[in-house]
Amino acid sequence: MLSRELLQQVRKLQIQTGRQVADVLAGQYRSAFRGRGIEFDEVRPYVPGDEIRTIDWNVTARTGKPFVKRYMEERQLTLMMMADISPSQDFGSQTRSKRDATAELCALLAFSASNSDDKVGLALFHGGIEQYIPPRKGQKHSLRVVREVLAHGAVDKDRTDTKSLKRKWWLPFGDRRVPRKSQRQLTNISGAMQFLMSVSVRRTVCFVISDFQDDHFISAMQSANRRHDVIAVLMKDPRERNIPNVGLVRLKDSETGRTKIYDSGSAGFRKHVQTMTDQRIESLRKMFYRSDIDFIEVDVTRSLVSPLIEFFRMRQKRIHR
Repeated sequence: MLSRELLQQVRKLQIQTGRQVADVLAGQYRSAFRGRGIEFDEVRPYVPGDEIRTIDWNVTARTGKPFVKRYMEERQLTLMMMADISPSQDFGSQTRSKRDATAELCALLAFSASNSDDKVGLALFHGGIEQYIPPRKGQKHSLRVVREVLAHGAVDKDRTDTKSLKRKWWLPFGDRRVPRKSQRQLTNISGAMQFLMSVSVRRTVCFVISDFQDDHFISAMQSANRRHDVIAVLMKDPRERNIPNVGLVRLKDSETGRTKIYDSGSAGFRKHVQTMTDQRIESLRKMFYRSDIDFIEVDVTRSLVSPLIEFFRMRQKRIHR
């Protein structure tokens, strides 16, 4: 049974994001993904600006000139959202956490897809797959997707529910024997990508929404991107970069549980945090660019619509080249 508070959250998010989808994102979503279907149309000569992954290497080798494949627009797209619900996503310095912003972003995407009569699916992950909703159409289904993202932010993740685990047919047998608490201390993006490959046979548009507090995941995302259209969405909070001067503070790594005392009064320490944060984000930018994976940066303290519009427009320009 859903709590009244959760229902109110879902309703509030529906009204808020529904208005934004209708007024701002109308048409942007559909235009951004036009022509990226799985139905082959023809090959044409390569034009500077075309994506390398669309090159038809067989025709190129046969003719001695580069050719690219063109695809007919799909009548119906499948949108899959892979949402990170690991402990680091609980952080938020202002009115909403990265988890709250993730729920709102999922709502924007889900309602945009629903308005375009596309299928919407959801997978919530941390160290394992916490919840999976197969893609379906309809506003009612989109609301369920939003509700699940919010619900997993409100319930106690440390409570082990044996019946709940048995119902999770998508989990490998070994994972069923791992306590939920120990799994949720980690972020396993590679495992999430492997799961996507196992449940999605046809090409999907997949948004991976995370703060990417993980290592060695890019090869799995590259493999998934060869079959699907993978888009990485980084959720970030400015307080992760700019630590205030409040003297000695005890900081806890939400992923590992380790704590350590730091002197936030030290200008050197604050500068070090800024430098490390900037380097990490720049490393992600370069890594995704080299992997031909689209990358969206979202400041959770600001509007979530603006980065989506910027991304959709970028995709439209690329399609029309």
